Amino acid sequence: RFDHKVRTLYFAGMSGDRASLEKAMAITTETLKSEPNHPEALVWHGGGVFYLSAEKFRNGDMQSGMEMYQKGTSMMDRAVELAPRNIGVLIPRGSGYMAASRAMPEQMGRPLLEKGVGDYEKAWEMQKGNLSKFSQHSIGELWFGIADGNARLGNTDRAKEFFTMMKDKLPGTPWAKKADKWFAEGKLAPADGRCVGCHTGSPKAFQN
Repeated sequence: RFDHKVRTLYFAGMSGDRASLEKAMAITTETLKSEPNHPEALVWHGGGVFYLSAEKFRNGDMQSGMEMYQKGTSMMDRAVELAPRNIGVLIPRGSGYMAASRAMPEQMGRPLLEKGVGDYEKAWEMQKGNLSKFSQHSIGELWFGIADGNARLGNTDRAKEFFTMMKDKLPGTPWAKKADKWFAEGKLAPADGRCVGCHTGSPKAFQN
């Protein structure tokens, strides 16, 4: 799988490890030179460009920031157009858009949030018939993304459905605790949206 070549590097890079990000970007760049329409290379490379655009914005370079923002989102959207049923494309775009939308003004962030939630919803619909394929981590993050994203969009009933699944199917886990907090407070803080575990260790298999 292509994501195995770059995923850990990109996660490290987006956590501040610039060398890892540069290495990941180099891998996707080389892939795209020979295969310009490689969906997974497009979505990961676009995600890197999208991430770096925020740096430009923070430094006050609005023009470069917007150019990189548009390039990054265009690459990710193109990837989904090319492979609309590829989980390895839907999840990277969905997670990137949902995370980024938290720090954006409503007008700019809501369209990204809607796309991100749509990506997660599609990924769930494609795989829900066989839960044995999921690790605890992957199912927890997928359900949480759908729950929290819908809550942020105002789709309370859909959010409640997935927060309830987290409580019932993943008791005693960090995802169940997030669900408890949502039911108690009616909302979650931005910090609650962070990935649990950040793909370290070997997650347990999902148990019904």
